Amino acid sequence: MQTSVSIRDLSLNFGHVKVLEHLNLDIKDGEFLVLLGPSGCGKSTLLNCIAGLLDLSDGEIHISGKNVTWKEPKDRGIGMVFQSYALYPQMSVERNLSFGLRVAGMKKEEVDKRIARAAEMLQIEPLLKRKPANLSGGQRQRVAIGRALVRDVDVFLFDEPLSNLDAKLRADLRVEIKRLHHRLKNTMIYVTHDQVEAMTLADRIAIMKGGVIQQLDNPHAIYNKPVNLFVAGFIGSPSMNFIDGTLAGRVVKADGIDVPVDRYDFAPETGNFSGDIVLGIRPEHVMVGEAAASQPVQFESELEIIEPMGSDTIGWTSFAGQTFKFRCDSEVPLEEGQKLRLGFDPARASMFDAQSSERI
Repeated sequence: MQTSVSIRDLSLNFGHVKVLEHLNLDIKDGEFLVLLGPSGCGKSTLLNCIAGLLDLSDGEIHISGKNVTWKEPKDRGIGMVFQSYALYPQMSVERNLSFGLRVAGMKKEEVDKRIARAAEMLQIEPLLKRKPANLSGGQRQRVAIGRALVRDVDVFLFDEPLSNLDAKLRADLRVEIKRLHHRLKNTMIYVTHDQVEAMTLADRIAIMKGGVIQQLDNPHAIYNKPVNLFVAGFIGSPSMNFIDGTLAGRVVKADGIDVPVDRYDFAPETGNFSGDIVLGIRPEHVMVGEAAASQPVQFESELEIIEPMGSDTIGWTSFAGQTFKFRCDSEVPLEEGQKLRLGFDPARASMFDAQSSERI
């Protein structure tokens, strides 16, 4: 498949501070790529570099096969949607949508055609005569997306566009953005710190930390086979259980408990590893009560805390002397202080070298 955006050996420094260093990334034509990570990881900075809002210290950026490293944002063939709606308060929705096109000297018939198309896609036709002050947050964000859409470009950049909205609106607009991508089939690069947004929207996710891409893969691979402890802990809610232990042969020993890992899928280069490890088990992979009887590893533990979540429940207990969480259906009867039989399959677990934090 053709590459839409290519980032080659990109570095960016603010004075003596290195924010991005020797970063390489190829984004396929029509792909929805999400840049995910905590605050300060460099994801918005990378997006601003692609947009042309920051000058690179080194490296190149190519969009649709053209070197745009030193081109102005308006000449890069991109449309950008910001976290703040950035609408002109004195203009109607229609004028906000058409402003950039009118400044560029586009004919009125073409402007009207593009506005009608964007308004229909985003379901904002009844709002065209209103001003931003008379719109809800979700409506304003739709207008901001529409302003990018009317440019009719190949690449759309989204910088945390839903973070100012409440939970329900975020969920609704998330679906709208995914539907929009299916309809347009344009390349979309989306920045967020919200893992739910990333997992539900992305074709691929680039998880960043300290200006470095830790893992670049599809959501299924990132969830099931995180490459290191950071990715494993960042993806998943509640977060993965981490148990300190020692790997000897095909058995993990943790606080006097043996966990057989003969069915675990070891990385080829670490198949003969032995030594200190961290065993990672997702709470949703832990079975409770009768369901635990079918699991290779079973143990009894006292339930310390219950967190009802509506459709399911999160329980806090301990395993091998360390805090351990599980997720189960809300219909499972639980009481704090009760003894529970829990079980899990080590084949679904993740193991990491305690020294390097890399996946084994």
